[in-house]
Amino acid sequence: MQKTTFKQFAPFAVLVAVSIAALFIPALPNFEDTAGKYSAADIAWIIVATALVFLMTPGLAFFYGGMVHRKNVISTMIKSVVAAGVVSILWVFVGYSLCFGESINGFIGNPMTNLFFKGVGSGAPWSLAPSIPLTLFALFQLMFAIITPGLVVGAVAERIRFTAYILFIALFSLLVYAPIAHWTWHPEGFLFKMGVLDFAGGTVVHISAGCAALAGALVLKRRQSHIEHREIPPANIPYVLIGTGLLWFGWFGFNAGSALGANALAVSAFATTNTAAAAAGLSWMFFDVVRGKKPSVLGFCIGAVVGLVAITPGAGLVAIPQSIFIGMIAAIISNLAVYYKSKSKLDDTLDVFPCHGVGGIVGMLLTGIFATKTVNSAGADGLFYGNAPFFFIQVKALFIVVAYSFIVSFGIFKFINFILPLRVSSEEEELGLDASQHDEKYGRTPQHV
Repeated sequence: MQKTTFKQFAPFAVLVAVSIAALFIPALPNFEDTAGKYSAADIAWIIVATALVFLMTPGLAFFYGGMVHRKNVISTMIKSVVAAGVVSILWVFVGYSLCFGESINGFIGNPMTNLFFKGVGSGAPWSLAPSIPLTLFALFQLMFAIITPGLVVGAVAERIRFTAYILFIALFSLLVYAPIAHWTWHPEGFLFKMGVLDFAGGTVVHISAGCAALAGALVLKRRQSHIEHREIPPANIPYVLIGTGLLWFGWFGFNAGSALGANALAVSAFATTNTAAAAAGLSWMFFDVVRGKKPSVLGFCIGAVVGLVAITPGAGLVAIPQSIFIGMIAAIISNLAVYYKSKSKLDDTLDVFPCHGVGGIVGMLLTGIFATKTVNSAGADGLFYGNAPFFFIQVKALFIVVAYSFIVSFGIFKFINFILPLRVSSEEEELGLDASQHDEKYGRTPQHV
């Protein structure tokens, strides 16, 4: 039996330590609605929305897994799904406190506020979601925290070591996601107080993940197949189609659930989400035809996801007709970004930055243009309705989040590479990460690969 090293033992030791510490947290009564302040309809809808957002994580695994080389399918899929395990434990331990705990100068939540979910079950509801228990709000927000590091997988696929990615998930969640979520969604967060609007996570989720993906691709450098300009056929296009369907379906919870109630705003966000995705999928596919390509399944699927990304920050802030334009223009811009990236030496395996990063940036800016109080009285009118200052607030926030996410994520990848190998060996890369990292294989591997 092979001797276990400290690096191999450390993740298990951390989990054991957290589990034992949890035993000493006093049990408190679950929420009691003695004042009748909660809405059964709102609770039911947010429970469903929470489940829908969770479904996006396996959906993302299918979406990414279908696009990589067949020898890397399993390794790519598990890196998205394992985030559900790592982030769930981190969230209960300290993640929720960092995002939504008592604010420390508008930058981060006090980690002791809700350590191990202390007081969440019996606490007062979240100020912006008064009709649902705080526990449900915390679980809904957990699903956003889970999928965000999962998005980064696509940029570093086919060459990152599994244990290194586990550590990245933990550090990214604590050092990048938590501060940005606090700035943007906590009433005392400095971006929130500045007047920044991000309805469902265009900034917190997609821009932060997109910039982290760019940092990861730069630190990990290029795959050998990318250097040699070898074309890698997608392993399973039907997987991509299944993944797109699950993402589209789950995104209704992602965006409409962010209304935090079963109300007219949720209906509006549901409609803009579907409309932007439809417009973007068609836009990407038709734009490919204009450029001399054939209409493809991949083109429509990628375009639809870009549309979902772009509408996310403004889903409950813009009107349904304008969501057509948002989806259409975002797909074209991301399509061009993918094209110019392909001409560069940047090896972002599955175009995470051009799709999620650029798509989120476009969505954030277009929210600053098309947001209207007619849809959401608690929002703001955008540039299109004569409110230029709000647009420039969105631009300012965009630069802050892009710079912070990229710089800190770059540092995280460099730090991980300093303490343990970030990248697999050239032999392991050639063999494939399914076999070298997990001793598992996807289907039958042809003799010539």
